Amino acid sequence: MNQREVNLFRRLLRQRMQELFFEAGRTVEGMDEEENFPDPTDRASLETDRNFTLRIRDRERQLIFKIQEALRRLDEGEYGICEACGEKIGLARLKARPVTTLCIDCKSSQEVEERKYKRLV
Repeated sequence: MNQREVNLFRRLLRQRMQELFFEAGRTVEGMDEEENFPDPTDRASLETDRNFTLRIRDRERQLIFKIQEALRRLDEGEYGICEACGEKIGLARLKARPVTTLCIDCKSSQEVEERKYKRLV
């Protein structure tokens, strides 16, 4: 991977992390508001919406850790190398999923194995 590509992915990863932090901040601000609903159904609806939002933010928190790990791999020169087979991960795949650690072949094999396992359970 050349320096231009490294800089591109570093910029993409940092931009995505900033977006996630911004969204997390908006969520916290929105939950600070004190709302009083006399109708229990309205209150239940609000709680359901908040729980859904918190689940999304938890997934985004996990994505932030993956982004930080990808940035570490970029700094150490390991970015874009499949951790399963050691081959280069294609640029198209990295652009589609910058935090990936598997090439398309290894990821496809992993998904086939997961489907087999689900059928057995």
